[in-house]
Amino acid sequence: MSDGLRAADSTPAPGLARPAPPGADRLDRPLQHGRPVRAGRARVLRAFAGQRLGLAGLALIALFTLCCFVGPLVYHTDQVHANIQLTNLPPGPGRPLGTDSNGYDILGRLLVGGQSTLEIGFAVALLATALGMVWGAISGLAGGLADAVMMRVVDIALAIPAIFLLIFLSSVLRPTTGLLILVLSLLSWLGPARLVRGETLSLRTREFVEAVTVMGGRRLRVVARHLIPNAFGVIVVSATFQVADAIILLATLSFLGFGLPPPAATWGGMLSQGTTYLLDGYWWEVYPAGFAIMLTVIAFNLVADALAASLDARQRAG
Repeated sequence: MSDGLRAADSTPAPGLARPAPPGADRLDRPLQHGRPVRAGRARVLRAFAGQRLGLAGLALIALFTLCCFVGPLVYHTDQVHANIQLTNLPPGPGRPLGTDSNGYDILGRLLVGGQSTLEIGFAVALLATALGMVWGAISGLAGGLADAVMMRVVDIALAIPAIFLLIFLSSVLRPTTGLLILVLSLLSWLGPARLVRGETLSLRTREFVEAVTVMGGRRLRVVARHLIPNAFGVIVVSATFQVADAIILLATLSFLGFGLPPPAATWGGMLSQGTTYLLDGYWWEVYPAGFAIMLTVIAFNLVADALAASLDARQRAG
């Protein structure tokens, strides 16, 4: 066969696509089997493993969680009945952190109060992030008048001073764990809503979203199957910050005397009660709860910063 015939045979017929070079379908195969998602998560985990401060924060969170939920099973104390004979005792044998003005063992109360504080913090973060995620995704995808109205609702809610509203509700209603979670969540979903809405505005112009819309995909399916999973990184970082913010709000509310009523314990309530006796030299009633709040908030912020840096590293890696 002549060279001319070989050249003619290798030339594609008019109207036919030129054969793809080897490996050109490499980007298609992973999408079909979900490999890009797993690869992206693996890159995020590797990047997070290199964040020493983030790992330290994660270890501190795990330590606090283990101590608060397992510690009371090992270190048994009565945190329900006051004992006037043991009030304001300094740290000593059998009471590593002393006792408070009601005779409660402070270490035992710190562990029990940590349970309430962490439970409320995690619950508020999950509920507030879920509400903000759905609201922001729907607002960003809808656009136009619906987006403007939904964002004005967020702006109006942001203009209400949270602490004054919390004090008012706590003075009118009897605070319970469920009520605090609900109220704090309704005040905390606004930030995640704005973040997710911003991500949605950038994602809705992507080709895969437009393709689903052109093919007749419902908006609810677009939000649930495409927008929220692709904004998952921002959502996780926001939720981590929300835990720290909820702990601070709860501590502030308890410090002002509007937290869970006795004998329930929270770190903020311990701090509020302890400051009354600080000038009398009873430092052990203030510092343990204060340090617990400070270290926990710092730990969650370190983890959130490390996650944000890891996601940014993944985006730069492509």
